[in-house]
Amino acid sequence: MGPVRRRVSARADTWETRRAIAGGLALGAACGVNILNVGAIPDPLAAAYGVSLATVGLFTTALLVAHTLVQIPGGRAIDRFGARRMGLAFLVVGAAGNAVVTIAPEPALVLGLRPVIGLSTGIGFVAGIDYIRAAGGSAVAQGLFGGVAMGGGGLALAVVPLLEPALDWRAPFFFGVAVSIASALILLRGPRDEPRIAAPSAGPRPTIFQLATDQRLARLVVLHTATFGSSLLIGTWVVALLVRLGHSQEAAGAIGAVALGLTIVSRPLGGWLLDRYPDHIGAALAGSIVVSALGCAGLAAGGPVGAAVVSAAAVGLGAGIAFAPVVTGAMRRRPDAPGVAVGTVNMWGNLFVLAATPLVGYAFSIGGGGRVAFLVLAALWAAALMALPGLSSRVADPAPARVAPAAERGFRS
Repeated sequence: MGPVRRRVSARADTWETRRAIAGGLALGAACGVNILNVGAIPDPLAAAYGVSLATVGLFTTALLVAHTLVQIPGGRAIDRFGARRMGLAFLVVGAAGNAVVTIAPEPALVLGLRPVIGLSTGIGFVAGIDYIRAAGGSAVAQGLFGGVAMGGGGLALAVVPLLEPALDWRAPFFFGVAVSIASALILLRGPRDEPRIAAPSAGPRPTIFQLATDQRLARLVVLHTATFGSSLLIGTWVVALLVRLGHSQEAAGAIGAVALGLTIVSRPLGGWLLDRYPDHIGAALAGSIVVSALGCAGLAAGGPVGAAVVSAAAVGLGAGIAFAPVVTGAMRRRPDAPGVAVGTVNMWGNLFVLAATPLVGYAFSIGGGGRVAFLVLAALWAAALMALPGLSSRVADPAPARVAPAAERGFRS
C-alpha cells in the first residue's frame, strides 16, 4: 500500500472511531437524562399524580432497580450480539416507555413502565462503554463517557423545569423521548459492530451468581462501590445535610452542584491520567480516595460556606478519577467478556446505592444522624485504599501498540 493510500486509510479509520465514540457518548447522555428526569420536578409530579413526594421517589427507585439488575444479563447480551445493536434496541424501548407514560397521570402506569425504561438505561450504559472500547477508544474516551452520563442527569435537572410550564407533568417524559430519539440517530451514524458469538464452552455456562462474584474483579468492585456509590449518596443527601447545618437552601444547592460539576470533569481526567501516566495510576487513585474522604468528612464537620465549597470540590474532584481506570481495568481483566465485566462492577456500585440510600435517609431522622452518616461514608471511602495493592499494575496494562483498523475490529460503515 502506497503512502497516500495509507494516509487515506488512517483518516477513514479515525473517522470510524470518532463516530463510534459519539454514539457511545449519546448512549451515556440518554442514560443520565432518563434516570434523573423525574427528579427535576417532584412537586408538580406529586400534585398531578395525587401522591406524596415519597411515591414520586419510587418512580426513580423502580427504574434504578431494573437498571441495576440488568447489568450482568445485559453485558452478556452485548458480548454476544454487539453493543451498537443492543444500544439501539433499548433506546427504542426507552423512548416507547416514556411515550406511553404520557397517556395519563396514573401512578400504576408510571410504576409499571419505569422499570422498562430502567432496562434501557442499564443496558445502554454498558453498551456505550463497550462500543467505545470496541472502536479503539482510549481511557480518556471512557472517562468522557462517564462525565457525559453524569452531565445528562444535570441536563435533565436544568431543562425539565423550563419545559414544565408548557408540558406540565409530561415534561420529564417528553424530554426522555426526545433525548432517546436524538441519541438513537447519533448512534445510527456510527459503524456497525459485528455480533460476537461466544465460542462453545466445554463446561456449563456460568450462572449470574458466578459472574457477579468473579474474583478477578473483586478489587475493582470495591473501588467502584466506594467511589461511585459513595459519591452518588453524597450528591443525594448533601443539600439536606447543609441545610441542617445552617446553610440556606440556595447555598446548599449551589454547593451540591459543585460536587456534581467537578465529577463531570474528573472522570475524563482519570482516563487522561491512565493514558498519560499508567505507571503512576495507583498513586493517583490513592490520592483521589484520600482527598474525597477528607472532603466528605469536611462536609460533616460543618463550617462557613467557603469551607463547605472546598469540601464539596474535594469530593467531586476525587470521585471521578477512578471511573475510567475501573471500567478499563475490568475490560482488560475479562477480554473474553468485556460487557459482563463492566456490568458486574457497575451492578455492585448500584446495589450499594439502592441499599444505603434509605439507611442514610433514616440517619437524618436521628439527632446529628446526618453528620454520622457522612462520617461513615468518609470511612468507607477511605477503606477503598485496601483494594489498591496489586490492582494498579493490572489496571494500567498498556494497550496494544497498534490499534487494528475498524474493519479488523468487526466494524462496518
